[in-house]
Amino acid sequence: MNASDHSKYRTGPFSKFDAADIRALIEAYPLAWVLVPGSDGMAASQLPLIGEYDDEGRLVALIGHLGRANPLAGQLAASGRATILFDGPNGYVSPEHAGRRDWAPTWNHAHVKIAAEVEIDPALTEMSLDVLTDAMERDRADPWHSGEISHRYQGMLQAIIGFRATVTAIEGRFKLGQDERPDTLHAVLASQGNAELVRWMRRFNEGR
Repeated sequence: MNASDHSKYRTGPFSKFDAADIRALIEAYPLAWVLVPGSDGMAASQLPLIGEYDDEGRLVALIGHLGRANPLAGQLAASGRATILFDGPNGYVSPEHAGRRDWAPTWNHAHVKIAAEVEIDPALTEMSLDVLTDAMERDRADPWHSGEISHRYQGMLQAIIGFRATVTAIEGRFKLGQDERPDTLHAVLASQGNAELVRWMRRFNEGR
């Protein structure tokens, strides 16, 4: 990929998104890769993260926690910065889906890459657990709460540590059929069996 190709990759139709799209992806797919540079190389771990948003709905920070024994904890404390990757819906799209033999297969997907400055602090631990539990349990008929394991909750807290990742930059790529002819797009939407991928394709092709 030459420099001009790279520029097109970052500025083409698949790079057009807004704050609501970022929020929707993070809320639907909260398990993210957190990557932290260190003297021994890059440490990485998958962690569930919950977004904090400003009054205009823009992502400003991510709240999470991890085990103190996780090597990432030490590197987060030492580095103070991380790259965070959220993977959204994805799926193979065949010429059969498109209803065209003169059309090449492709893979539709959505992902977000975030640069962040990270504060890791025991004072954030209980809050990080609360916001994650609230987000994951709120739509259940009988939401679970930490008081139900009060006999061992404090012991569990000692084994983990919370953090806040303040967002410094966001990149995204939402390749969801925006460049397809309307007839091809409609054929894919009608035949693609991945319902979640179809939902996101419709989101990014509203009115087409």
